[in-house]
Amino acid sequence: QVQLVESGGGLVQAGDSLRLSCAASGRAVNTYTMGWFRQAPGKEREFVASINWSRSNTYYAYSVKGRFTISRDNAKRTVNLQMNSLKPEDTAVYYCAASGLFARATSEADFGSWGQGTQVTVSS
Repeated sequence: QVQLVESGGGLVQAGDSLRLSCAASGRAVNTYTMGWFRQAPGKEREFVASINWSRSNTYYAYSVKGRFTISRDNAKRTVNLQMNSLKPEDTAVYYCAASGLFARATSEADFGSWGQGTQVTVSS
């Protein structure tokens, strides 16, 4: 288990950019695959992006591909999500998560540790 704390959420207009950060702590934290999920009101939590420990593999949901970029800095124990060309449909609570899998991790069930979330609101 690792401890995760998200930050960087806020209120922006459509077309703007926002950068989310996740600070991680705990034993062997840099060996984990890290991911971002989001949940809009009345909807289930959905996968957004993930990145493995060596930064050699990244995965994105189709809805954000080309607009969002996930990255990590193992020395600083952080993972980031750069969000560009934001749309009202991106409005949700965004969660940082950690997975022990070495292979592709894009399902909620693949992740065992979760942060408390940060709110992102995009107005039209």
